[in-house]
Amino acid sequence: MPPLMIFAAGLGTRMRPLTDLCPKPLIEVAGRSLLDRALDLGRQAGAGPIVVNTHYLGAQIERHLQGQDVALSPEPGQILETGGGLRHALPLLGDGPVMTLNPDVVWTGPNVLTALAGAWRDDMDALLALVPLDRATARQGAGDFSLDADQRLIRRGDFVYAGAQIIRPDRLAEIADTAFSLNRLWDLLIAEGRAFGMIHSGGWCDVGTPQAIPLAEALLRE
Repeated sequence: MPPLMIFAAGLGTRMRPLTDLCPKPLIEVAGRSLLDRALDLGRQAGAGPIVVNTHYLGAQIERHLQGQDVALSPEPGQILETGGGLRHALPLLGDGPVMTLNPDVVWTGPNVLTALAGAWRDDMDALLALVPLDRATARQGAGDFSLDADQRLIRRGDFVYAGAQIIRPDRLAEIADTAFSLNRLWDLLIAEGRAFGMIHSGGWCDVGTPQAIPLAEALLRE
């Protein structure tokens, strides 16, 4: 099972005012923090090592994780975004494929990381978990991708990136910027036909705003 990077450095601006004093990954849904729910997925899937990056109110996340089987990748100066954050953490993750997970999501159904690992093939450089837009609870905005007959990613369509993937990080070295989105790497891989999608069969909720919390809790009760 590949190592896992959980992105916990973000500012959580859409979750204000709840994130004025609390980092978004520590916001609770149904009595359990988003970060702990993400860690549950990783541990249940057998991922290791597990790395969590920190920036905004990072000391709270570090205290929360103290004594746990988690390595920290602090970003004390400039926030590095997903691409820069992953590259910064590579010394803790190794050189092979890496799983990444956004913690501001609630999942039901099969463990998405286990499913991604089971679908991964050597001809892939990226495998993204997707959900159809009509099943993307609390999603704001349009879809991100469509799929061709071989499940390769095509930009724009009615599938939403669900916040979990396996990706080879080798080509991060080609991107000169310090802070950048993983979209930059996806574009390189899509252009070469090396980026694929896997549709998550369970429920999914984007917990990006305070209004999404009761929707996520309702999903968990189903």
